[in-house]
Amino acid sequence: MKINRKTKLKDIIDNEKSRTILEEFGFPCLFCPHMKSEIETLEIGYVCDNYGIDDKELIKRLNE
Repeated sequence: MKINRKTKLKDIIDNEKSRTILEEFGFPCLFCPHMKSEIETLEIGYVCDNYGIDDKELIKRLNE
């Protein structure tokens, strides 16, 4: 699966490698109590924009 800005968090959150990379980038949604209710709709690009995360580098690493 090719990951991009529109990829939903629900599609990658259970992958251990992806989760580790998200943690390295300080992805806040992994620890947010609201994540369970929003995981179906949250897109990687949206979260990156809201939290100042370098989406290009994150997506590059997720696709390696």
